Order: sequence, then C-alpha cells, then structure tokens
Amino acid sequence: MSYSTADSLRSVTLDDVRGAQKMLTGVARTTAMEGSRHLSQLVGSPVHLKCENLQRTGSFKLRGAYVRIAGLLPEERAAGVVAASAGNHAQGVALASSLLGVHSTVFMPDGAPLPKISATRHYGAEVRLHGQVVDETLAAAQEYAAETGAVFIHPFDHPDVIAGQGTVGLEILDQCPEVGTIVVGMGGGGLAAGIAVAVKSIRPDVRIVGVQAAGAAAYPPSLAAGHPVTVANPATMADGIKVGRPGDVPFAIVRELVDEVRTVGEDQLSAALLLCLERAKLVVEPAGAGPVAALLAEPGAFAGPVVAVLSGGNVDPVLMQRVLRHGMSAQGRYLAVRLRLTDRPGALATLLGVLSAADANVLDVSHVRTDPRLGLSEAEVELHLETKGPAHCTEVGQALREAGYPVID
Repeated sequence: MSYSTADSLRSVTLDDVRGAQKMLTGVARTTAMEGSRHLSQLVGSPVHLKCENLQRTGSFKLRGAYVRIAGLLPEERAAGVVAASAGNHAQGVALASSLLGVHSTVFMPDGAPLPKISATRHYGAEVRLHGQVVDETLAAAQEYAAETGAVFIHPFDHPDVIAGQGTVGLEILDQCPEVGTIVVGMGGGGLAAGIAVAVKSIRPDVRIVGVQAAGAAAYPPSLAAGHPVTVANPATMADGIKVGRPGDVPFAIVRELVDEVRTVGEDQLSAALLLCLERAKLVVEPAGAGPVAALLAEPGAFAGPVVAVLSGGNVDPVLMQRVLRHGMSAQGRYLAVRLRLTDRPGALATLLGVLSAADANVLDVSHVRTDPRLGLSEAEVELHLETKGPAHCTEVGQALREAGYPVID
C-alpha cells in the first residue's frame, strides 16, 4: 500500500535540497561530524560519524517534517496536520508544527515507549494512541485526515520530506569534501534518497550504501522486482527502520542513485550500538547504529574516507539495557554456565572462589536442589558471568574443568 498522493510523485532535485537548506536555517542544527579511530583502523581509512543523533528532537526527522509543513498552503495549515509514528517522526512533526504555528495530531501505537510519547506531547502535539502495530496507527491517522481535512504528513514518501532529509548530504560534503563512501540506514528510504540526490548531483563518484535490518529488509526484494514490494511481519529491534514497504518516491531515487543496499543482523546492531557508546561516547538508537553495524560486519568493503550517518539517538532506557546486554553477549562478554556440585556447606563459596581467581564477575546465581535429575547429595548451579571476551570465556571454562566442575551443556 502506498501513502503517496498523485502530486507527490514528482522527482526531487538538487535545487529542492538547497531550497530546503535555506528554509531550515535557524531551525535544524548543522550536526557534528566526529572521527572514529577504532573504526578507521578496522576499515583501513578515515571513518567519520555524522551525528544526527544530536539533532533537535534526537533525529534527522525534523528536517523533512519542517520543510513539508512549511510548504503547505495557508488553508492547509489552518486545517492542521496529522502524522503516525512510533517515535522519531512524531517528535519531528510535533516540533516543526509548533515552530510554524500549526496544530498537529500524532497517532502513536499503544505500545510506544513512554519517553517518546512524553516528548511528542512536550513538543506541542496532541497525541492519540491507537493500534498495536504502526500499520494500524497509519490507517487511523489517514482516517482522521479524511474526516477532518488535516494534512497527512508522511514520514518518507513525499518530495518535500526527501528534500529536507537531503540537507544531511549537503552538510556531509561541506564537512568532509573528500568523502568516498556514505553509509546510511534505510527504512522507507527517505533519508538515503535525499542524501543520494544531494551528493550524487555534486559528487557522482561518491558511493552511497544503504543499510537495512535483516528482519525488515524490504529494499533488496523490491530492487530485484523493480518496484516496491511488501515484507510481511517485519521484525527488528531497530524500530526506526522497521518499515514493511519502501515509499514510491524514495524507491525511484534509491533505484537510480544508491549504489548498494546491505543488511545487518540483530547481533551486529547490538554490537554497533555498544561500540558507539563505549568508543565514541554517543547514545545511538539501534536504527542509527545500522551503518556502524555494516562497517563492523565487513570493514574491507568500504572505500574511504567513509561517513556513517548516525540517524537518531531516541532509545528507550529499558530497550537500551536489553540491547547493551545483547551486544555484550554477542561480543562474548557474558557467559552462562550450568554445573553440578556436592550439596554441602561451603561448596558454593568454593566454586565462587574458582571464578574469582579466573577474574570472572558473577552477575547472577541460580541454585537448584530439588530436581529428579539430581542425586541425593547433588545441587545444580546456573551462573551468569561477565567476562572480557571470547578468549576469557574459554579460560573460565578451562578453570572450572581443572577444578573438577563438569560443565553441563
């Protein structure tokens, strides 16, 4: 299903993006570009991080939303705007509308994180919760638009939105004129399409690489088919790029101008988010970490200098905890072991002494004495340990075996 209107199918030009850049002066920040020594060493050439996670509202979405709403006719502004989003687009529309004096109504899923709901209201939008998934929320927003005359602001499938997102590309060229490859996350494709229009119009030699979460990768099959196709039940922790179907407008641009689309898994996204936090000291949401995940997955595939676009930093604290644990586990920094020991006083303390000597940090202990599988004098212990990496996990296992503790698979 497409959410475009017939007049929105016009192409996007460099002049559109430059016009959007003028319109956004004093509204959107020119976000920082930070070098990454760690990623540069991995890739073998300079790697820079374009920090849209530090943009107002925490993502690039403000750019496109503001340009779209600013371009409405007076009578359209009077009718107000409506949007549907689980977070980033919601906040962008809310702030853009407030800055332009336009009433906004934003539909969000019932399960949207409370910090994102609160932020959207804080920016001035009327928030309505509807549906369990974004498709249901989109349908409710469009129904509201039909009933009230409010203008539906699509998150990616409109030329004005794409032109606004394309201003990120102009900033990249200003901040890193020698750039060889730009790596950018993709959901519906608005950001990648905008960057591609801006950059390829000025520097056609720059390689543009889009990155999708493997569980929500609608672009590879769509590009193979030659038209947008829908991926059923997209599933990924990266809710910012969890889109089941490319937009018609960005798809046409991506097909023409984006050089490659790669996919990354959940483990890679977790590891990338953890790297951004530990090495770059940047809070990035899973969708924003996609480009870094692609660099980690195959560092030799990118000609430098490389710019990785960190598209957003709006991550729910609860999800952040889960993702960090997942990322540490993916890097071999968590170890779960089950073993049996004699059920006698001091047995657990002795075991913990072995782990302490091996420099493993015990996070959790589960002690089972009543189980039909156990002998009369046996107990089973499950331990969750924090380690220093895969090699240390091997050392801890060896220390347990040498101490006479058989590890249960």
